[in-house]
Amino acid sequence: MTTKEAFSPEEWKVVLQGPPTAGLIVITAAHGGMVRETIAMSKAYVEARAQHGESELLDEIVAAKPQLDHTRYHSAEELKQHGLAELRDAVALLGTKATTEERDDYRNFVLTLANKVAAAHREGGQSVSPAEAEAIQEITAALGTAGS
Repeated sequence: MTTKEAFSPEEWKVVLQGPPTAGLIVITAAHGGMVRETIAMSKAYVEARAQHGESELLDEIVAAKPQLDHTRYHSAEELKQHGLAELRDAVALLGTKATTEERDDYRNFVLTLANKVAAAHREGGQSVSPAEAEAIQEITAALGTAGS
């Protein structure tokens, strides 16, 4: 089992930032519902914590308080581009330091979180807006899970 000790502090920060970054990408994809969507992101962490013990690495990730400095980005587009790059970096790190199952657990957690955030607020009469669906597709591609 892989733990955070397998990563340098900088690498661990990249891994930890992936899930909340994905949530922010979805939150900023469409206007409205920010409070509900932020709560949904928190609930995704709580639900993942409830599955404690299935993956030591994922346990450590969800036990850490999600932190992200959204003020370092000047626009939603800049957040999305940097965030997608960070997701690719996180998956690459996990590919070299974690088991395939742990990497897949991370991908699944990030996608579950992104989907919960998207579904938290109805926009334009839809549970997931076209902009949110597009953001989730881009997150999926960044995680290397397209077609799987």
